[in-house]
Amino acid sequence: MTYCVGMMMDRGLVLMSDTRTNSGVDNISVFRKMFSWHVPGERIITLMTAGNLATTQTVISQLEERMKEPDERQNTLFKSSTMFQVATEIGRLLRETVGERQEANNTRSKFTASIIVAGQIKGMEPRLFMVYPEGNFIEASPDTPFFQIGETKYGRPIILRGYDRSMSLEDAVKLTMVSFDSTLKANLSVGLPLDVMVIARDGFEPLFERRIMADDPYFQAISSSWGEALKTAFHSLPDYSFSAKYRA
Repeated sequence: MTYCVGMMMDRGLVLMSDTRTNSGVDNISVFRKMFSWHVPGERIITLMTAGNLATTQTVISQLEERMKEPDERQNTLFKSSTMFQVATEIGRLLRETVGERQEANNTRSKFTASIIVAGQIKGMEPRLFMVYPEGNFIEASPDTPFFQIGETKYGRPIILRGYDRSMSLEDAVKLTMVSFDSTLKANLSVGLPLDVMVIARDGFEPLFERRIMADDPYFQAISSSWGEALKTAFHSLPDYSFSAKYRA
């Protein structure tokens, strides 16, 4: 399992993914789940993947192989005229890859995967999509301004309570780190290092890109401070009493 978050902000896009892949408690590895390509001044496209590793790596490899093709029309990432077209083609590749692997192995569930697609093409708005194993996808909107894939349930309440589309990109990264810290504490299938990328509106290249290791001083400070803040908030709540005062 893994955990990835993509958030749409007024100022751009904030993306974060973990790197843990495990096939049991005794077989844990580190694999990148975030992949990005950009043409300075023209476009930037970033993908985050969750699910069966062989499936997602096949999709990424096919996209990268197309960049080497002499027929430029095959270059999905750099020749598509809109982010919608990019998401459509990635959905098609994912659906075909999942179908081929399920057919070859005579199973319907083992090879499922999902992908977050984020980016901007010059002259258009930044866009954020979540692509399902079936190849269909949804786009972020004011009602659904962020997407999560993988082990989502532990970090989702943090984002729901703290997210504000108008917040600074720095605060958005901080909020995402808190979400990841809560997930790391609750689920061993999500783990450090973490990859973070910030794409500023009309920037067309990463504004900020970093791998967060276990000894990262800022992430350690976030983790310890958030834990203490929760304890303080808990003790500030009204005391519960067994007396009749709080009975229905």
